[in-house]
Amino acid sequence: MKNRSTLVYSLLVMLMAGISGRVVAQDTQTDNHQVTVVVPVVALLDLETSDTENLTATFTKPANDEAGNKIVAPTAISTTWLNYTTIQAGTTTKKVNVKASGVVDGVDIQLVAATASATGAGTKGTPAGTITLSTTDQTLISGIGSAYTASGASSGHQLTYSFVADDANYASLRSDETTITVTYTLADN
Repeated sequence: MKNRSTLVYSLLVMLMAGISGRVVAQDTQTDNHQVTVVVPVVALLDLETSDTENLTATFTKPANDEAGNKIVAPTAISTTWLNYTTIQAGTTTKKVNVKASGVVDGVDIQLVAATASATGAGTKGTPAGTITLSTTDQTLISGIGSAYTASGASSGHQLTYSFVADDANYASLRSDETTITVTYTLADN
């Protein structure tokens, strides 16, 4: 009987050791899990104004209707602000291109973007300087990284339009009202 008790006791000890070994193996002093953070690619552009969205520039007759004088160019218009939000997919930066749907005979429409305002954060772009609008894309702002300018007038890059009737193009001027569309595009550099 002693052999049988010893055998049962031995089996019971082995069974308990196996169970306790499994219980201890299930939990440890540390554990972990994964957290996945997803940041989307973002490319948003908007024009904001402190006045009206559509602009009108009117040349006027010479002062005092004096014959022999050149027509007077309109005052520059600086009521539009370019806002953007970008998150890059890699190291490629973005740019803002601009083009016009047409040109006005005898008139150069010039555009300049100011340095970005202090609002927002990130790698805001660098303005190209004054460009003369044409029907082909031209880079207005380059080197935009992951950034946001904040939204609204007085945020982002202030845009200034000026209108020039150069003597070299004066013969092309015609009395008319011409509407063109100026398109801004946020694109990869």
